[in-house]
Amino acid sequence: MSRLQTIAPESVEGKTKEMLDAVEKKLGMTPNLMRTMANSPAVLEGYLALSGALGHGKLPAKIRERISLFVAESNGCDYCLAAHSALGKMSGLTGDQIADSRRGESDDAKTGSLLRFARRIMETRGKVSDAEVKAIRDAGYDDGAIAEIVAGVALNIFTNYFNNVAETEVDFPAAAALQVA
Repeated sequence: MSRLQTIAPESVEGKTKEMLDAVEKKLGMTPNLMRTMANSPAVLEGYLALSGALGHGKLPAKIRERISLFVAESNGCDYCLAAHSALGKMSGLTGDQIADSRRGESDDAKTGSLLRFARRIMETRGKVSDAEVKAIRDAGYDDGAIAEIVAGVALNIFTNYFNNVAETEVDFPAAAALQVA
């Protein structure tokens, strides 16, 4: 049971209802994350705005999902692991890619560089070294993509922490247990 109230879309009006209806239209459901964020229309609006903006950025959905999976695993967010496992599969990730992403690994060198950079952002709280910025550039990411990697990590830290505090009820299929190598 969630520690914060889960708002029924039919119980609200105005901007909050419009936002929840838009989520329903886009996803075919209104996930409990957004229904719980709806306790504060400002929080829901901020989340949807940043998430939506990144959806129009340089990084493709598969890469954004890989970042989300790694951050969720790192923060122990069961809700986000379930959601991004489902969304990752919908974006075309295989089961192996989902598991690798959760570990911060990839068999693709460029994606592996991105996941290592995301790990360093989290480990250093953003205080990465000049060498780490050079390495991500050398892997083929320009400054716009680097900015989006940082934003993706930050957005997912926000949702992970939100769900961990709220104990949001998981409404996606549970993520598979991560096999230890």
